[in-house]
Amino acid sequence: MQSVTAAVVATEGLTHNYGEVRALDRVSLEIPPGITGLVGANGAGKTTLLRILLGLIHPTAGRAIVMGHDAMTDPLSVRSRSGYMPENNCLPKDQTAADFVAYAAELAGLPKSEARQRASETLFLVGLEEERFRFLGDFSTGMAQRVKLAQAIVHGPELVLLDEPNSGLDPVGREQMLDLIRRLGAFGINVIFSSHVLSDIEETCQSVVLLDGGHLVRSGPVEGLGDTSNITIELIGHVEPFIAELRRHGLDPTAHDQQVVLANATDEVFDLVRDTTAALGLGILRMTPATRSLEDEFLTRSGGE
Repeated sequence: MQSVTAAVVATEGLTHNYGEVRALDRVSLEIPPGITGLVGANGAGKTTLLRILLGLIHPTAGRAIVMGHDAMTDPLSVRSRSGYMPENNCLPKDQTAADFVAYAAELAGLPKSEARQRASETLFLVGLEEERFRFLGDFSTGMAQRVKLAQAIVHGPELVLLDEPNSGLDPVGREQMLDLIRRLGAFGINVIFSSHVLSDIEETCQSVVLLDGGHLVRSGPVEGLGDTSNITIELIGHVEPFIAELRRHGLDPTAHDQQVVLANATDEVFDLVRDTTAALGLGILRMTPATRSLEDEFLTRSGGE
């Protein structure tokens, strides 16, 4: 394993089986400080990875280091520095938000008076200051999600693990939750949050981990994800002879109306485009890099259609 001093999380060969089902398969990665998205379809292994990082379950093989501590041999050190927001509905319906979040703070080791104060401040932060004395059983889905976030951060953790925090939220609630996650990052709290909504990750995160069927598809920064060596050329004139000439030189262009996309554009390809358009009497309206979205990356790396 590489040096983990700068990594919030580092795993090596992480594998976990549920009977004959392999949920994680030799996952090795490093997650830097900041906000990181954990992406994958249902069953990709996201929740299993989060639970291993918290020491709630032990891997079948491999190891995980979280903020310098081994999640398997020293889980209490990991949990004392972490907060966890589970995906499932886990709130007691007969408690108020203030009581529940204060109780979570006490479980984290805060004295009772400080826990009450922290609960009040944290509920204010997540936008529930007016609802904090209402029973949780009367809360909407969006309000319940905010309470789960509040209990995860009330003790001031270094790292917060959020499992599908936008689950069940409407578009307004989703954007409000993403804004809260951004604010956590601005406060210097490291965040890892799982989602199957790729646009949420692109809008919020500095880095991303893609999982597919328990396998690591990609791990790295979101910035620069769309940078490719592909180019899009918009032509003035007949496109078909241009495409035929490029194919004669061994290239594989794709076309849509007047736009032609070329992959792996080297200097020689640029020279060929210039010479071919001049020979055919075509004009180039514009030539730009062809960008990729996180969804494009996921589908390409995972072999999806």
